[in-house]
Amino acid sequence: SPQVQPFLPQWLAQPKLVQKRIKDNLVPIRDVPGIHPRLLKKLQMNGIESFFPVQAEVIPAVLQSASNGYLMGQGGYRPKDICVSAPTGSGKTLSFVIPIVQVLLDRVVCQVRALVVLPTKELAQQVSKVFNIYTDGTGLKVVLITGQKSFAKEQEMLVQKKVTGYCSLADIIVATPGRLTDHISQTPGFSLTQLRFLIVDEADRMIDDMHQNCLNQIVKAAFQVENDSGSSMLFQRTKPGPVTAASSCYPQIPLQKLLFSATLTQDPEKLQQLDLFQPCLFTSVYSEKKTLGDGTEAEQDTNKKYILPEGLSQCYVPCDLNSKPLLLLHFMLTMKFTRVLCFTNSREASHRLFLLVQAFGGVTAAEFSSRLPPNERQRTMKEFEQGKIQLLISTDATARGIDVKGVNYVINYDAPQFIRTYIHRVGRTARAGKVGVAFSLVLRIQERRFLRMLKDAGIQDIKKHPVKGNSLKPLVQQYEEALSKLEKTVK
Repeated sequence: SPQVQPFLPQWLAQPKLVQKRIKDNLVPIRDVPGIHPRLLKKLQMNGIESFFPVQAEVIPAVLQSASNGYLMGQGGYRPKDICVSAPTGSGKTLSFVIPIVQVLLDRVVCQVRALVVLPTKELAQQVSKVFNIYTDGTGLKVVLITGQKSFAKEQEMLVQKKVTGYCSLADIIVATPGRLTDHISQTPGFSLTQLRFLIVDEADRMIDDMHQNCLNQIVKAAFQVENDSGSSMLFQRTKPGPVTAASSCYPQIPLQKLLFSATLTQDPEKLQQLDLFQPCLFTSVYSEKKTLGDGTEAEQDTNKKYILPEGLSQCYVPCDLNSKPLLLLHFMLTMKFTRVLCFTNSREASHRLFLLVQAFGGVTAAEFSSRLPPNERQRTMKEFEQGKIQLLISTDATARGIDVKGVNYVINYDAPQFIRTYIHRVGRTARAGKVGVAFSLVLRIQERRFLRMLKDAGIQDIKKHPVKGNSLKPLVQQYEEALSKLEKTVK
């Protein structure tokens, strides 16, 4: 039976296509129009000579939408919202950091003009670091709000009370949803009425995880009528609607949304909830048409719904429950894998596996999960990047979106349940045009479902990589000793 195609709005049906192959399509930074000389210099100081395809497309688009200064859209119109769907490690962060810093360079009064919302503390830290590099020396203030400091301390970072009223201490806020909503409702003087950019990174997760409510609250706060006297009346924002004589008699700061994700949902209803304005979609998730000799086109990989990094090789190992830990040890000790990021499906599983590997000995391992305080997680990450830790055992939530330097292998110790989880896990390696390998340990009863899931997503190049029982034999005795050692400590 013919598949029912959902009706796609024009912008989803005809997106702007971004080149997939990062390495062959680098664009020298000077060739991207409109970037401020000051920022070009900063980029070079940070060793960035060329932009990835996504950056080369998105940066000019955002700059263009603010070409008349940030108080107005182009030609006095409200700027279009922007959605970007591009693989993990393709440079999404810089593609919003650069234009936002540039657009705000000539601001006079400090107000919250850009707000970036991210699902995890680590991601927020990572993004605020990048903002700090590019705002350094500009006078723009970046504030990170993730609940790592006390609420009162964060309030002090956000607003200052003066005789004349409250004033903002932040131009750019990078935040996680929970803490942000608390400040919207509980911090006196915290105002988003001057917000010009709302950036939602890992957008699909933000829509899924019930943070929808958070996004609604931000928008509500952005259009709130300020009740202090006179001054702010000048920029009273009305909810976007038809232009009337009344609504156009004073300039309005437009609020523009920028959504980024590796797995941006193709579900129009979900995107509908975000209430986007004339959105424009940039995507490198598309199928390439091959032209045959006789001029006809052959539709190739039509169902490539997700796009994986170019330098990634994927394998799966059919196994049973008992051989899983042995397989991991085999990869680490016999095959001498280094810089391995290993995923389990729960915090408990991560912890147990970590203890087991530790009891076995011979592998420098660490766990990375929300059980640990943030400073410990940061230290672990650093040691992993320096190569002091060879095996990092993690849960999905903690590692999503994180840019870990130099992961050679991703091992799915527990096969992921959902395709999206798979994409985000394996995307921790082969970043920014480098190579990497992903191994999935798949129980024989899961095998059909797992392969089906990949096939439905258009992922075909996964190889079966059986490991013979013989190669695990040498590990068995020591493994059993480790197990009994572990049981004693657990008791």
